[in-house]
Amino acid sequence: MPIPTPHINAPAGAFADTVLMPGDPKRSKLIADQYLENAVLVNDVRGVQGYTGTYNGKRVSVMASGMGAPSIGIYSYELFKFYDVKNIIRVGSAGAMNEKIKVRDVVIGMSAYTNSSYLKAFGFPGDNAPCADYDLLSKAMKAAKKMKIHAHCGALFTSETFYGEGEESAILQKFGVMAVEMEAAALYLNAAVTGKSALAICTISDHLITGESLSAEDRQNSFHDMIKLALEIA
Repeated sequence: MPIPTPHINAPAGAFADTVLMPGDPKRSKLIADQYLENAVLVNDVRGVQGYTGTYNGKRVSVMASGMGAPSIGIYSYELFKFYDVKNIIRVGSAGAMNEKIKVRDVVIGMSAYTNSSYLKAFGFPGDNAPCADYDLLSKAMKAAKKMKIHAHCGALFTSETFYGEGEESAILQKFGVMAVEMEAAALYLNAAVTGKSALAICTISDHLITGESLSAEDRQNSFHDMIKLALEIA
């Protein structure tokens, strides 16, 4: 497929080797405005904003993924496959499923369970839990320790739905799953099939066990550690 693609109108070379990928286009703009130097808008198809700038002298891009596996599946695949992006780091929110994890904590996804049918699109008939790139994961854990960020590392659950009445939560808690979100599994699978690298770093915005949650303003203010960590390893 030639570029621009159906969903990204940037020219070849517009993206850095590493792209940070929040779900919300407004958060993409916030990261570009507050953390990157000389950030330039390179994509705005359907309001999904993508920027490229520098952080501590390194060329870095940030682009929104939208919500859910199908949406990040499209954008991350096009970035990996057609724009030759090497690394995508998801930065977003997650809901804690473990009593040891607190609201505002950072979680780093080693793997991602999922109930999404997205994985079936690549022809494998069984179930799997795609994994993060080890080098990115290792760098993130080392950087978190250096930055004095208390980061939990383990399995995430990528849910196909935001609202539901199933029993998945209780079962996954028994499996030791840290938190639920909606994008990591599709991102990890796209990285695997294209031979690229991916990692999901999330901030806990609400807790499925205690019922605690952050306001929209508190979420924005609490994501600083996650974003700085992602930029440190970009």
